Amino acid sequence: MTAPAPAPPRDGAGRTARSAPGPLRTELRRGLGPWTGAAIVVTMLVTMYAKAPEWQIRWQDAENLLHPLAGLLCGPLAMAAGCLQGGRDRRLGTEDLWASVPRSPLPRLTVAAAPSALWPAAAVLLGDAGVLLAVWPYASWGRPALAPLLADAVAVGAMGLVGHVVGRVVRWRLTAPLLAVAGYTGFAYADFTSASARWLLPSAQFSAAEYRQVWWYAPASAAWTAGLALAFLLAYGLRSSRARLLALVPLTVAACAAAAILRLPADGGPWRIDPAAVRPVCDDGTPRVCVVALDARLLPALTETLEPVNERLRGLPGAPARWAVGRMEEEPGDVTLLDIAQDVVRNRIEDPALYRHYAVMQLFSKECREGDLTGPHAERAMDIHLAVAQWLAPSPPGYGPHAPGTRAHLDRLRAKSPAEQRAYLVRYLAANGCRPGEVPVP
Repeated sequence: MTAPAPAPPRDGAGRTARSAPGPLRTELRRGLGPWTGAAIVVTMLVTMYAKAPEWQIRWQDAENLLHPLAGLLCGPLAMAAGCLQGGRDRRLGTEDLWASVPRSPLPRLTVAAAPSALWPAAAVLLGDAGVLLAVWPYASWGRPALAPLLADAVAVGAMGLVGHVVGRVVRWRLTAPLLAVAGYTGFAYADFTSASARWLLPSAQFSAAEYRQVWWYAPASAAWTAGLALAFLLAYGLRSSRARLLALVPLTVAACAAAAILRLPADGGPWRIDPAAVRPVCDDGTPRVCVVALDARLLPALTETLEPVNERLRGLPGAPARWAVGRMEEEPGDVTLLDIAQDVVRNRIEDPALYRHYAVMQLFSKECREGDLTGPHAERAMDIHLAVAQWLAPSPPGYGPHAPGTRAHLDRLRAKSPAEQRAYLVRYLAANGCRPGEVPVP
């Protein structure tokens, strides 16, 4: 007959006794770790919220801001917090007590330093997740690149680990704030250098949304930062000279990763243009409105914005074949408009009238040779140019023509019948705008 299982142990009050939490769980729940994580999340979300119009439209724009934010702000914060955490035992006077524990120094150091690395890394990932959720309703194309975000989290965790060891070694109270200031200043200064070494930094900035990283850069960057931090930890935690040779293993990994990164070009580094991101997406209007795939959701809003201009240009000789918005391969008859992101907030064009006016100004802009746009008719041609642009796409209040000549030409143009206006626009589009004498007077 099978013996009954023993009853679980109970405490004096008759409650089931729970096993004590392990040392790692205890370390993660106390000290500065949770507060450091909360500070990093708040720093990321507040900073990104202040710049929401700049990134809440594309995955790439958000990630291009998250990367320097992690390295430039969260990294120094993690180092300072890790430094304070590392000096905790000295401040509490428990160093002798820990020395009497039978566990060897390296495992004790690893458990004690875990909050300095894990909490900042987890906080960076949590902040990234919050930002990406805010982008998700508005992103037109692609998906977030998770590998660079993971590499950023590893870099911030590594900086927290280094700060922890520094806090154990250096006994000066001002070490933590000075470490944060030195980290921020050093990263900010080094990021403006033009050498390939800047791509070793966890704060290296790049802002073009049409580019993506080469596949190996994020793993190499993570190996570089994590390898340095682990070598630092082993060199301090291992007591014998022979044991410290183990620190050469992560140091070698870091050196190999750094060698690969240093081979990148100084201009552009690991970023390469993504052909799928700049694939044109067009409507079926005349003239056509085309955007890159990155901004496909903006096409209806852009078509509606440019329709009043297209209605007047439709069917005229000399009218553009298409409005090309963004970086795409040019075709004959294109009018190239710059990146739309600066004029859009959450897939809504902030000022359609101003954007129409800008588009018409691009339509009439010409690449002229040196010496053109001079002579006795140059000022008159400029007044006519501004008047036609104002007639086709009236600018918002405050942007209108102020020169008397411009207002006079605009008044005459508005006084014409629709047929006369159309005939004049045909003559205007056929004229060489670089030769002022050929520009027809309304």
